Amino acid sequence: MMARRGIERLRESIGASGLTIYDAIPRGDEGLWLDSESLEVLVENGLVGLSLKGLPLRTRSKAVKEAVCRALGYPVPSSFARTRPRFPGQDFDTYVQKANNLQIWNEEVVADRRYVVIGVTREDVVDRIRVVDGHLLASLDRTGTLTQKYQARYERQRGTREKRLVDTRVVAGLLGRGLAIGSAEPTDDPVPGEVLPIQQVLERLGRLVGRSFADTGAGSDRARGSALHEIVSRELGYARYHDAGSFPDMKNQLLEVKLQTSPTIDLGLVRPDSTDPLEMKKIGGRQIRHCDVRYAVFGARLREGEVELLAVDVVTGEEFFELFPQFQGKVVNRKLQIPLPGDFFDA
Repeated sequence: MMARRGIERLRESIGASGLTIYDAIPRGDEGLWLDSESLEVLVENGLVGLSLKGLPLRTRSKAVKEAVCRALGYPVPSSFARTRPRFPGQDFDTYVQKANNLQIWNEEVVADRRYVVIGVTREDVVDRIRVVDGHLLASLDRTGTLTQKYQARYERQRGTREKRLVDTRVVAGLLGRGLAIGSAEPTDDPVPGEVLPIQQVLERLGRLVGRSFADTGAGSDRARGSALHEIVSRELGYARYHDAGSFPDMKNQLLEVKLQTSPTIDLGLVRPDSTDPLEMKKIGGRQIRHCDVRYAVFGARLREGEVELLAVDVVTGEEFFELFPQFQGKVVNRKLQIPLPGDFFDA
């Protein structure tokens, strides 16, 4: 995250720009766009301690939106338009939560939209803020109500691939020579000249094929996935493992990791080959898109309390469906209730 003084300068720039919350700002604009961490800091600075006691629901909603405007440096409009999202200029919605049950009505979860979740105490005083994106919200759903998703068919690849394994043109300008990763963490932003070429990612992760690890996640694909992420981190050369629950799993290397013990690859809310930008600041002057992300897809089997890795394929989002055929159809459930974990605001 940028230094707090840098965040305050962004707030001052927004205030001096004359823009409203409805004026679009390109993602990654270094002068006016707030990344999610900066957005969280400013909203926290402006809202924690705000009392909503005794306010009717509509009045409370308006009071929160007015406070958010002031926190970010925007003028407070005389009335708030019924836009989706409510703050289109910075692409986010606000939700005030007294209970751990996030309700999204009459619209789908949008993968790269930000959701500013505002926690209040029993006395209706704002005390916690967290900013998450649609990818993370989708991963929290345990009810089956969130049914909008893309899927593909997993088949172990055999023989030589017809196309040479290359990164997209956007990522090609960020590649290094494949030296040690150094002090970076998996969730850090990519650094120009320190992104491993996709061929080297495949070579390093290929060494994991044939290995097994304890199936600590019996009945939980999430726990198995976390265990694999830690192993992949070590193999790539990271000294520490950290998982922020965001997309892609290893932002520092623009790498998403999939563990397949079944034929269905769950891809979430966005097609891997989408050219929409990621919620990420520009890297080396380049805007990273979904299709630029590299996917490491591990085929595995469960036996005798262990997960055995049988194969791994690495592919860009741009070419994902050339390797793994897409299942057709996408379902949207319009009434969503997502239970938030007890440590949601502590993550």
